[in-house]
Amino acid sequence: MTTPSAEAGPQVLPRTRVWAIFGGLMLAMLLAALDQTIVATALPTIVSDLGGAEHLSWVVTAYMLASTATTVLWGKLGDLFGRKTLFIACIVIFLAGSILAGTSQTMGQLVAWRAVQGAGGGGLMVLSQAIIGDVVPPRERGRYQGLFGAVFGVSSVAGPLLGGFFVDNLDWRWVFYINIPVGALALIVVASVLPRIAAGARPRIDYAGIILLATLSTAIVLVTSLGGTTWEWSSAPVYAMAALAIGSLVAFIAVERRAPEPVLPLHLFRSRVFSAAAVIGFAVGFAMFGAITYLPLYLQTVKGSTPTESGLEMTPMMLGLLITSIGSGQLISRTGRYKIYPILGTAITAAGLYLLSLMGQDTTTLQAGLSMFVFGAGLGMVTQVLVIAVQNDVGYRDLGTATSGTTYFRTIGASIGVAVFGTVFSGRLTAELADDVPGTAQGACAPEALAASTQTLARCAPEVQAWFLDAYSGALHVVFLGAVPVALLAFVLTWLLPEVELRTATRGGDGAPGHAAGASFALPSSRTSLEELRMILWRRVGRRDPLRVYEMTAGEVGLSPAEAWMVTRVSLKHTRSVRLMAERAATSEQVVRDVAGALAARGLVDVDGDTVRALPAADAVAEAIREAERERLRRYVAEWPDGDEPEVAQLVDQLTQELMADRADHAERA
Repeated sequence: MTTPSAEAGPQVLPRTRVWAIFGGLMLAMLLAALDQTIVATALPTIVSDLGGAEHLSWVVTAYMLASTATTVLWGKLGDLFGRKTLFIACIVIFLAGSILAGTSQTMGQLVAWRAVQGAGGGGLMVLSQAIIGDVVPPRERGRYQGLFGAVFGVSSVAGPLLGGFFVDNLDWRWVFYINIPVGALALIVVASVLPRIAAGARPRIDYAGIILLATLSTAIVLVTSLGGTTWEWSSAPVYAMAALAIGSLVAFIAVERRAPEPVLPLHLFRSRVFSAAAVIGFAVGFAMFGAITYLPLYLQTVKGSTPTESGLEMTPMMLGLLITSIGSGQLISRTGRYKIYPILGTAITAAGLYLLSLMGQDTTTLQAGLSMFVFGAGLGMVTQVLVIAVQNDVGYRDLGTATSGTTYFRTIGASIGVAVFGTVFSGRLTAELADDVPGTAQGACAPEALAASTQTLARCAPEVQAWFLDAYSGALHVVFLGAVPVALLAFVLTWLLPEVELRTATRGGDGAPGHAAGASFALPSSRTSLEELRMILWRRVGRRDPLRVYEMTAGEVGLSPAEAWMVTRVSLKHTRSVRLMAERAATSEQVVRDVAGALAARGLVDVDGDTVRALPAADAVAEAIREAERERLRRYVAEWPDGDEPEVAQLVDQLTQELMADRADHAERA
């Protein structure tokens, strides 16, 4: 057996087996998605237990860096060696990282094992989506991809709540141990039901580009996170990392110019839309994750909330993100205009960050919730819109890499943002704790002891507690306030984002809540350009009411939508039962007989009692309807440069068959 290429259809499997496969993939995707959010509410407790507050940001950064650096590689290796074995390997790697993270005794160990988790998590993300393409026909993929998006939506809210629950009722280590039963179940399901699909055409993998991009990203994050704290700015390690970053960048540019299939084609940067979206996404990711990481610290340490309470208190942020993300998607679908939303979104995000910077010991839960809601509402108008803008501007052949590249810049911005704000927080907290130290701040209540772990704070004298919380609140104030200029920079850059008239096929992205959250937290995708185009077309033309679609094609042959529907349906199997057609159409038999009578008068069908039989002329009319549908799809893809490529023409034919079969014969296949 061979893997279906982008042009070939997936394996035909029984529906029960497809759902079993999908259940395993959903569990695996849930593992990776939860780990982007579940750790946040546990961070204060982890720091109190393990110490090493100066390395707190690396618990998040290590996971994100490892997953981002390996995403493209896992996708390419899946094409090369087949996906089942690699997917199982990713689950094992992720579980190993989870077990080791749960047994960590120092912050350094935890950071290292989080990187192992991230390497496995990157594979779970990309291979889950690729496997769906192997086993699910195109007309069904929208449903499954939408459910994948829903996993992100659920995990973005459930992650902080679960993290808080485990810390309050079990132990922070269960934040990682919970992955073991879920991952084991996913492993059993995937290993038993996923078909072994061998590799087909072998892609040319840009190994050098992938390694150099990962090296560049890591070097930048190391300098921004360790410079000025662990390493002096003028120290040899900082100079070495800076030199490594510059050298990697130069080598990356040289490699990408010659690579037959570059991981990030340099010609994309000639597009003003892509370049602007990349920089805006970087800035938004920088501010977004930098702030999100430190919200639980404020809620638990300064406000005294339990981890579970802090998870609940963060839900207004996700609510704001979901509302504006869904709303902006719907408005873009109706108006075809997108530029205003990133402009408004970055301005609102900056306002939200400023409001977060005002939070202190006396801030009420309502005030904090409103501030977080404003922050989330701003983010929801930016992230998914940037992807829409880029997909609309680039040529067909660059759809895959441009989509992945846009997400990469936001993710790497997030990694650097978390690292930079970690450095800012650590440095500012040290400075704040050096001022007006109470005389009773001794031993376990000494500044350096409390900075490393707040576990003993409750046993300190009241004046020490008040002094420490003021210092902690002051350090967090600087973190949130420091993110405001970054968001304002993104606001300025959004005015440089050109507004290109939206192609018909790119209007109306998925407005599902899961998609909205997925757009904010997802890792770069390694879907090919053809797969991206297929998804765009199905979002545009594959989800409409059947009779409404026939309104678009029936006029080409002078029939009513109902008549066109029946001609196509009867032509497929040459005879149809009036009773069954009435059941399938949820209408009366008399209505079906009236439509059949109209077609009989035109010489297209013959009606004999309960049976409607297609005459030779019906086949020609049905083919004309299918050709009208093909032409409609051709008009969509023709709006892309390179839209006349042979594989695109083949995709149009496949989608036409799927669409018309779905509309004509959906019930029989359901």
